[in-house]
Amino acid sequence: MPVRRSIVGIDSPEKLSSALTAAQYLSDEALSTSAYLALALGKPLLLEGAPGVGKTEAAKAIASILGRSLIRLQCYEGIDSGAALYEWNYPRQMLAIRQAGDNYLNIYADDFLISRPMLEALRNPRDAVLLIDEIDRSDHEFEAFLLEFLSDFQISIPERGTLRAEQAPVVILTSNRTRELHEALRRRCVYHWIDYPDALREAEIVMMRASSVARQTADAVVAAVGRLRQEPLAKPPGVAETVEWAEAATLLQSQGATWPMAFKRAIGVVLKDQDDLMFIAPRIDAIISGEAA
Repeated sequence: MPVRRSIVGIDSPEKLSSALTAAQYLSDEALSTSAYLALALGKPLLLEGAPGVGKTEAAKAIASILGRSLIRLQCYEGIDSGAALYEWNYPRQMLAIRQAGDNYLNIYADDFLISRPMLEALRNPRDAVLLIDEIDRSDHEFEAFLLEFLSDFQISIPERGTLRAEQAPVVILTSNRTRELHEALRRRCVYHWIDYPDALREAEIVMMRASSVARQTADAVVAAVGRLRQEPLAKPPGVAETVEWAEAATLLQSQGATWPMAFKRAIGVVLKDQDDLMFIAPRIDAIISGEAA
């Protein structure tokens, strides 16, 4: 298997952490170390955690600091190799056959091959980061298909043979843990669990991502979101919703809304499920003010 031993300019977890901060992603020591080891050892990085904790954003930030494009494979139930790997352009093949007549034609040339995210990553390992997003939404058959790719960074195309990457591409997988992943898949990765950030770090994220928000507003929003996450909600707010709520409340305040009213009017930015809104409605004042039981 091709191995990546170093990334230019990033030769320690500390330097990776600093680079991530410069890319507006606040990383703790554990995440920076796991990401650094994955890069240095040429192994995939598996990030697990609840929706909205920043897994996909971490992949985007890593691609940014490496100066590479992000190739995103969004997983879903029933995804197959055709969507992830490649497809043959059958209409173009048929047209070319008719035009060729009796002349020889290689219908399995690159001109007829439609590259999907995984093949693109193999072909351009130095220029791209492959994000396999929400792998837990796929099925076990798709996981099995990934094993060859993650073991040796190669794929088999019956009509073309085996294609291997010149070097190990940067691969990041995310999972919301809606189901358990196969042990064989986990063993091929460097693993890290991302939890919701503590209040201080989340306020720092708000200030970093929303420069128009006052620190007092950021602290108040983070505290209210923390209380919301303690409720039995169908869709607890993620970090992105925290930032958006702070921005929305700040905008409404600038237009004359009072502090608590701005928060209440912008509630649809942080809670995006009707049942959650109805459940929280009777206690929204207490949750915003900090008087919730």
